[in-house]
Amino acid sequence: MTKECIKIGIAGKKGQTANYERSCIELGLCPFTSLSLSTLSTCDALILPGGSDITPGFYGQENHGSRGINTELDLLQIQALEYFIRAKKPVLGICKGMQLINVYFGGTLIQDLPNHKEHQQEEGDLLHSSYVTEDCILSRLYDKEFTINSNHHQAIDKLGRHLHVIQYSHDHVIEGIVHDTLPIVAVQWHPERLPLIQTKKASLPGNLLLRAFLTDSMA
Repeated sequence: MTKECIKIGIAGKKGQTANYERSCIELGLCPFTSLSLSTLSTCDALILPGGSDITPGFYGQENHGSRGINTELDLLQIQALEYFIRAKKPVLGICKGMQLINVYFGGTLIQDLPNHKEHQQEEGDLLHSSYVTEDCILSRLYDKEFTINSNHHQAIDKLGRHLHVIQYSHDHVIEGIVHDTLPIVAVQWHPERLPLIQTKKASLPGNLLLRAFLTDSMA
């Protein structure tokens, strides 16, 4: 990593990405929120943020519980993801962003979790335990078990090609994935708005995941 401010493209709508922008600025990064590929392509890394549900047709299904679908937004985010994949630039997916990455690589989603009340409530995030695999970015940064925040009613079903699970929730919902060769990490929870993660040794900011990811990917 150089001393220059690393440009982080956030593939979302302006006015809806304040938490992501704030987290980047706190880490000394330069965030740019845009859905324009000409803007995002100038960035060093991409954040695919949370948001509404993905159009089920993109993973070969009819609508069986998906909400707030915005196909135009999906297409623009997929276009941005494809560019960064081809350029082999780092991608961090958060919530919907993780689901979009999974769908891009041929995976599918559970459109409405039977126990979604354990992962989503009407207002604010739900907190619950999670478990991570050995020797992954999360276990190196935090602990093998730590509390995360959830606000989703969908989850990964079939895992996409070349993706590996690195984190599960207490009820075995997939909470984190990585690509086996590309600099892609994604989580179902929201590190950008989880102030502190309690570990055995210290309390660490949730947004440190972004810094650690960039350090690993851009070293």
